[in-house]
Amino acid sequence: MTILRVALDIPLPRLFDYSSDDALPEDIGRCVRVPFGNREKIGVIVALVATSEQAPDKLKLAGEILRGLPSLPSDWLALTEFCSCYYQRPLGEVMAMALPPHLRRGKLPRRKAQSVAEGKKRGAASVELGGEGGYPLPILPKLLPEQARAVTEIAASFGRYAAFLLHGITGSGKTEVYLRLIEQTLAQGRQALMLVPEIALTPQLEGRVATRFPNARVVSAHSGMAEAARARGFVDALEGQVDIVLGTRLSVFTPLSRLGLIVVDEEHDASFKQQEGLRYSARDVAVWRAHQCGVPIVLGSATPSLETFHQARQDGGRYRLLELSRRAVAAAPPVVRCIDTRREKLQDGMSAALLAAIAIRLERGEQSLIFLNRRGYAPVLACPACGWISRCRRCAANLVVHLADRRLRCHLCGIEESIPKSCPGCGNLDIHPFGRGTQRLEENFAARFPAARLLRVDRDSASTPAKWQAILEIIHGGRADILIGTQMLAKGHDFPLLTLVGVVGADAALFAADFRAPERLFSQLLQVGGRSGRAALPGEVLIQTEYPAHPLYQALLTHDYARFAATQLDERRAAGFPPFTFQALLRAEAKHLEAAITFLKMAAELARTLLPEGVSIYDPVPMRLYRVMALERAQLLAESTNRPALQVFLTTWAEQLYKLKTPHDLRWHLDVDPLEF
Repeated sequence: MTILRVALDIPLPRLFDYSSDDALPEDIGRCVRVPFGNREKIGVIVALVATSEQAPDKLKLAGEILRGLPSLPSDWLALTEFCSCYYQRPLGEVMAMALPPHLRRGKLPRRKAQSVAEGKKRGAASVELGGEGGYPLPILPKLLPEQARAVTEIAASFGRYAAFLLHGITGSGKTEVYLRLIEQTLAQGRQALMLVPEIALTPQLEGRVATRFPNARVVSAHSGMAEAARARGFVDALEGQVDIVLGTRLSVFTPLSRLGLIVVDEEHDASFKQQEGLRYSARDVAVWRAHQCGVPIVLGSATPSLETFHQARQDGGRYRLLELSRRAVAAAPPVVRCIDTRREKLQDGMSAALLAAIAIRLERGEQSLIFLNRRGYAPVLACPACGWISRCRRCAANLVVHLADRRLRCHLCGIEESIPKSCPGCGNLDIHPFGRGTQRLEENFAARFPAARLLRVDRDSASTPAKWQAILEIIHGGRADILIGTQMLAKGHDFPLLTLVGVVGADAALFAADFRAPERLFSQLLQVGGRSGRAALPGEVLIQTEYPAHPLYQALLTHDYARFAATQLDERRAAGFPPFTFQALLRAEAKHLEAAITFLKMAAELARTLLPEGVSIYDPVPMRLYRVMALERAQLLAESTNRPALQVFLTTWAEQLYKLKTPHDLRWHLDVDPLEF
C-alpha cells in the first residue's frame, strides 16, 4: 500500500492523505479522484509518503488516478507552491485555479482529428510553396538603433535569468522587439510565453504572431475561451506540443518544459492583479517563474508601474532598464495641450477648441477619439426637489443611467431597474440624469455633427469578442469618424487615421483618496493619447481640465514619464507608501459591517501577540466601497519596510486565523501586495 498526499480545492491550509494499491512514483503531479465526505473530488497528487498522521485503517482508498495525461511537471508544482506560500492561500485552491475547469473536474479534452505535428507539417509546406496561392513570409521592418540594441542585450541573456524593463514611448515598436526575441527563442528550440493584460488585446496579437510565425504552434489562454479549447491548449502545452503561449494573467500557469523567454506587455496594468480567490500578480509570478527556470523576462510599458521603475532606476535594482525614446513610424509623439475649462462656457460638456479640432478632422477625413472613462448615459439619476438619487440597494454605489434601453444599472453587482417615471421619494416628475457617460456623449455628438459616423466603444457596445472584433474592423476600415470610448481603446491599438484624442472628465482622479490614483491617471492619459498620430499623420491630444497647472498635466505636455515618476516616488517615500514599504490587507465581509469589524478586531489582537520587529498592524476600518452585492466589507492593514519579515509574520498569522471561530456567513481573505483599498 502507498500513501498519496493530495491537494484538494478546500479552504483549509492542509493536504489530505489517501491509500492506493497501484500508485507509482511518476504519478506525482497527476490528478486523482478521491472520496471527500459524501462526495467525490478531484485533487492533485503532490507526494507519495510512507507514513501518515492518520492510522492506516482510517485512510480512505483513493479512486482513479487520471493517467490519460502526463504528470504536471515539478517546476509547475513548485510554482503553485510558491503562490500558496506568498499569497497565503491553501495549495489545493491555488492548483484548482491554475488548472482549466475541464481538468479540475476530471474531464480530459478530446484529441483533435489532425495531430499538432501533422498540422505543423502542413502549415510548413504551404509556406514553402510561396508565390501565387502560398502564406508568404512577412517582410520585417528595419529596427531603429534603440530597438536593435534592446534585442541584442536581451538575447545575450538567453539561457539564464535576467530581468529587463523595456520602457518605450507609445508607438516606439516594443511589440517588434518582442517578436524578434521570440523568433530567436524558437530558433533555439525553446518556448515563449507572452502575457497581455486584457482579452481585448489578445486577438490582435494572435494575428501578428500568426503572420510572423506561420510554422509555430501557438496557443491562447484567457478566461473568454470555451472551456474545452482552454483545456486542449493547456494539455498541448503539457505534452510539449506548443511553441508560443499568448494570454492574460492565467496563462502564467501554463506548463512549458522548454521555456526560454517570458514577456509581460503593459506590465503596469492593474488587470494583471487577480482581485478574487488567489489574489496574485501575474507580473510578479512571471518574474519568479523566470528566475526559477533560469530564463530572461521582459517587462514592457510606456508607463511602467512605480514599483518596477524604482527597481530599474536604483543602483543594484532587480531590473535592467532599456529605453525606446523614438516612435518607430511617426516622426514625433502627438502634441499635447490643456484646455482651461474655467475660462469658457462648455457646450454639452465640450469646449469650443475641442469641437473645432473635431470639425477640422472631419474635413480632412481623419478620425477623432473622445475619451471618457465612464460608460452609460449618466452616472446618476437625481431629483432636484427632494435630493433623491438612484442608489443601488445592494452596493454602496449609484445606479448608472442607461437611457438607450431605459434601465438603471449597478456596475458593481449588475442589478438592474427600470427608469422611474417620477421621483420615488416625492413623486416629482422632473427628475434628471446628472453627469455624462459615453452614451450621453454619443447623443450630443450625433446632434452636433449629424453627418459624422459615430462609434461608441465601451463594455456595453463591445460585450462579446465578436462585437469587439467588428468594432476594430470598422475603425481600421475608416468607416467611423468620431470614436467615443473608455479605457478599452487606451492601449495596444494602431489606428492609422486617428489624429486627435480629446480627454474629458479626467480631473476627478487628481484628488481621489487612493494614493495610486495619480499613477493610474497618468498612465491612462499617456496611453490613450498615444493612439493618435501613430502613422504618417501628425497627432494631437487635447485635455479639458480646470487644473492645467497641475504637475501631472505638466508632465503629460512633454511626455515626461520620468519627471512624473520622480515626483510620485518622492511623495511615496515621504508618506511611507510602496515601493518603500510592503503591505498586506486582511479583509472581511458579512451581512452586517459590525460582524466584519468584530472579526478584524479579534484578528488585530491576535496579530499584536505575533508581531515581529519592523511589522506594523493598523486598526480595522470600513472599505471605501463598504457594501458590494449585499455584503458589507472592512479591512485592516499590515505593513513593513522588510518584505521577508512581513512574509514570516503573515504565514504565522494566517495559520492562527484559520483556527478562529467565525460566523458561518462571514468570509475573510488576505491580499498581499494589494492594489485596491
